[in-house]
Amino acid sequence: MSTATEHTIDPLQLVVPRRKIMGISAILLPFENAGQVDWGGFDQHLHRTFDAGLIPAVNMDTGYANLIDEATRTEVLRRSQQIAAGRDFVAGVFVADQSGAPFAPDAYRQGIDSIQSASGIPIFFQSFGLIELPDAPVVDAYRKLAADCDSFLFFELGKVFAPFGRIYSLDVYEQLMQIPNAIGAKHSSLQREPEWQRLKLRNRVRPDFKVFTGNDLAIDMVMYGSDYLLGLSTFAPDAFARRDAMWEAGDARFYELNDLLQYLGAFGFRDPAPAYKHSAAMFLKLRGMIAESHPHPESPRRPDSDLSVLAEIAADLDQRMEAYSK
Repeated sequence: MSTATEHTIDPLQLVVPRRKIMGISAILLPFENAGQVDWGGFDQHLHRTFDAGLIPAVNMDTGYANLIDEATRTEVLRRSQQIAAGRDFVAGVFVADQSGAPFAPDAYRQGIDSIQSASGIPIFFQSFGLIELPDAPVVDAYRKLAADCDSFLFFELGKVFAPFGRIYSLDVYEQLMQIPNAIGAKHSSLQREPEWQRLKLRNRVRPDFKVFTGNDLAIDMVMYGSDYLLGLSTFAPDAFARRDAMWEAGDARFYELNDLLQYLGAFGFRDPAPAYKHSAAMFLKLRGMIAESHPHPESPRRPDSDLSVLAEIAADLDQRMEAYSK
């Protein structure tokens, strides 16, 4: 529940015009009808994201991090390293456990090692063993994991996305933010006010720290100083890159393109939110960017009736992108 203190923030004071936005796009892992990974589609989508100027993030929720096996995870890293060719990419460190399990630092370190061996930047997924720690031990756990990293990012994940998620207190967030090799954190509460709080804190305590919005229902958080690590951007990395450039240039068309992308986000991320990955696959197929529109066999699906809405949005988006190029 929001408090009176939270509502004292004036968001207009946080707006940063003509700012260069850092965009990290969580890469969809596409699937074929037989439930096999469409590796060709994955490679092309990774190339497409790099070419747009966004930083790809692999083995994330958008890449079914909690459903794929270790062999698939490793192959994703291998292909990402090859396609990146020295460019930055982010990869998720996922540790599967159950409520009541102890914190598993060795499992995290194994994920960190595999990502850094592939020249990626690790982002720590939360786990039951991590989020169920009290405040002081949870900060200590992150500090210990940080010692194994050149640089890293961390998550705050709302339970609407996963039962092992937790939104930390501002006190805990401030301590984590001050770990020297922490580049930034993805905030996924799907609420503006906690993110505004973090931006205000960041501006005061550590201006170089990146607050990456994970709010697919409020992608205009970039106006207030957030950067982003979104699943929605995998639907249209070209359009997100164009929108970001418009903001930096002070181009008023930022707002109309942002509105269209937000409409796509509101539709794609409606309840049940995890089915957005099927929405992404359908949208990418409609735009001719992948061959099939199947989600992971164990992931929730959208009804076929979504196709007509997505097709209208895709046509509108493609027309606008063509007009912007003239």
